[in-house]
Amino acid sequence: MQKACHHQLRNALRALLDSSACYHTASVFDPMSARIAADLGFEVGILGGSVASLQVLAAPDIALITLSEFAEQATRIGRVARLPVIADADHGYGNALNAMRTVIELERAGVAALTLEDTLLPAQFGRKSYELISVEEGVGKLRAAQEVRDDKALALIARTHAGVQPLAEVIQRTQAYQAAGADAICLVGVQDCAHLEAIAEGLRVPLMLVTYGNPALRDDCRLAELGVRIAVDGHGAYFAAIKATYDSLREQRGIATGNGLSASELVTRYTHPDDYIAWAREYMNVSE
Repeated sequence: MQKACHHQLRNALRALLDSSACYHTASVFDPMSARIAADLGFEVGILGGSVASLQVLAAPDIALITLSEFAEQATRIGRVARLPVIADADHGYGNALNAMRTVIELERAGVAALTLEDTLLPAQFGRKSYELISVEEGVGKLRAAQEVRDDKALALIARTHAGVQPLAEVIQRTQAYQAAGADAICLVGVQDCAHLEAIAEGLRVPLMLVTYGNPALRDDCRLAELGVRIAVDGHGAYFAAIKATYDSLREQRGIATGNGLSASELVTRYTHPDDYIAWAREYMNVSE
């Protein structure tokens, strides 16, 4: 079987980042989905941390999955991938030293790029459930990741949440990550193109934008003008697979499918998020 060279796939992703167009990711979560995405002509795929948590643990996206579990799934995809795959590496699974290990393992798995975010994960005792680490710590993680990258074609993408910080802080963070050598900046929580323009004004590196299907961020030409090269609309393919599994098993049991649950309702039912919220409050004194 002819295998695509991981280095070649990384160069293919670099070419996308160096282009003037905006490309949309395919959500790939196993070898079959990676092959389907490539066959359908997608230029780039993404292995989401939330998807891996669902597939491996049937658990919410609250940093329960381990690096080894995530890397195993990335390796399965990397064996057969014919398109470059971006790995959502969350916070690097710990501090800067943990992030170094994360880069080593995911590079070996064959991914073309990985995102490292500045979210404080997992939630800390007595703290809010969603906080960011300091800019200095985020820069340290990025520099540590660069130190152990063997294939320089592997793209390291610094990710921050633009929706939970004042604009001035978003700009400070993104410019600091650019100065630290990030190959691209990934933004989550951007409100609209005006918000994006204000952030992108001082950036020279390409952008990756997680849109969550926001209708204000659907103009690919405008996104491309503002430097967005990769757009992530979500993980609809995996949620469709969950829904199809549910409906197929209902039919097999002779249960009518017309009044079945939606994919999001199924995820809520089978990941038991209320249990995790209650445990966080009980044992960690975590507030919303």
